[in-house]
Amino acid sequence: MTDDLAIRRRRLLFRAEHRGFKEADLVIGSFARARLPEMEADALDEFEALLELPDQDLYAWIVGRDAAPDGVDGPVFRALSESAHAVALK
Repeated sequence: MTDDLAIRRRRLLFRAEHRGFKEADLVIGSFARARLPEMEADALDEFEALLELPDQDLYAWIVGRDAAPDGVDGPVFRALSESAHAVALK
């Protein structure tokens, strides 16, 4: 099972770093690089579901340009959004 999680994390990291536009690659990819190693299966499920969303919408929700829909606003999304805002404040 540990090998399965490691493989899954590597695949999610690749997807997070190759979103389709640079801003999303940087924000989502940086979060993934920092947080994926500690994520358990349920958090990986949520992160993977986020990666299935359209890039432009997801990025707008992360940076707070638009409000995230109820089904998106889970613990991983909130951590991702907080991470993006912390980077923006630097």
